[in-house]
Amino acid sequence: MKMRFLAVCTALAAAAALTGCGGQSAGSGGGSEKVTLWLMKGSASDDFIARFTADFEKQHPGIDLDVKIQEWKGIGDKVNAVLAGKGGESADVIEVGNTQVAQYVETGGLSELTLEGLREWGSKDWLKGLSDPGSINGAQYGVPWYAANRVVIYNKDLFAGAGIKTPPKSRQEWIADTQKLDKGDQQGIYLPGQNWYVLAGFIWDEGGDLAVETSGQWVGTLDDEKALAGMDFYKQLQGLGDGPKGADEETPPQSEVFARGQVAQIIAPPGQAAQIEAANPALKGKLGFFPIPGKTPEKPGAVFTGGSDLIIPEKTAQRAHAVDLITALVSEKWQTELARTMSYVPNKTTLAHVVDGNDGAAAMASGAAQGRATPKSARWAEVEAKNPVKAYMTAVLNGQDAATAAKKASDTVSRVLSSDR
Repeated sequence: MKMRFLAVCTALAAAAALTGCGGQSAGSGGGSEKVTLWLMKGSASDDFIARFTADFEKQHPGIDLDVKIQEWKGIGDKVNAVLAGKGGESADVIEVGNTQVAQYVETGGLSELTLEGLREWGSKDWLKGLSDPGSINGAQYGVPWYAANRVVIYNKDLFAGAGIKTPPKSRQEWIADTQKLDKGDQQGIYLPGQNWYVLAGFIWDEGGDLAVETSGQWVGTLDDEKALAGMDFYKQLQGLGDGPKGADEETPPQSEVFARGQVAQIIAPPGQAAQIEAANPALKGKLGFFPIPGKTPEKPGAVFTGGSDLIIPEKTAQRAHAVDLITALVSEKWQTELARTMSYVPNKTTLAHVVDGNDGAAAMASGAAQGRATPKSARWAEVEAKNPVKAYMTAVLNGQDAATAAKKASDTVSRVLSSDR
């Protein structure tokens, strides 16, 4: 699915990939066994891949790890071909986007990994935003690898000028601070009207959802009173700036708007700070980060979690080695290395501390504990393609009755998720 904030990955990440059902590669001295790992372009640095490969082969004599980098474009068809055993390519471990697991389960060909998750990979501590989308009908198919999510990026000078000494920790404090910041030509926050990922977090905070499954049928729930409360808060916050009501965060790119120096806050992956500083070097060292505030100070707000899961095709001839490969990739050592190298969130809540020295990643990790993902329907990507949520948001921000607009959007979501292919 499209995850702009994972220009980190995004990933935030917050991915999909595959590789060969490893066969044996004949070597000169009896040969080594080849195990193939497909990673998405940009998910890990060349240096990380080289160091991981060397370490894995050292720890597993006789194994030749072949890492193949995949492009995002057309990756779904390539993954499905591998899962079906067609097309001449094969894979042992595949990196996929956390929200894509459901569609691959539907087409078939994934190996269930529930027991390995419980016995070897510490599944009880996994981030729910990564693990829940990888679990279908109680069976785990996707193993969390890394996560990324949105935080609030703020201009420290503008906060200081408004007398705000510490970032807000609750919605009430956030609104109060943003009202102080929204004055004259200065925007308290730049929040485009169609940033539906942010809206999803507000809806989850209220106890609502985008869609729910009832008796095997998916139904859109934007018109539920809890979901409407999330939209009401979005409208209140969005009005404390001049974000366009009919556009998303890429039209224009919000990092460019922030870089002009008159915006106090944006909601974005922390990786956008580098884009802001590149556009306006005068802001270097003047950017801060904090988790999206929740309804109470006790915990941050819910966020959409982007990132990657790892899957094993049923047709792999190297399942045992594939399990070993995932064991290494999700180990504390390599989770720490990946998180620090790429400024990601590790796959477990118990590892959040490894990015404490990175302000952006630390804010992201704090929010990730409240992370969620989109509905686990194999057809959710089709909802995003039509995106009635965006149209609904614009309608409400332009003054239409929220309940009426939400019902229309919910009906569209229900129709897409429930119609025959």
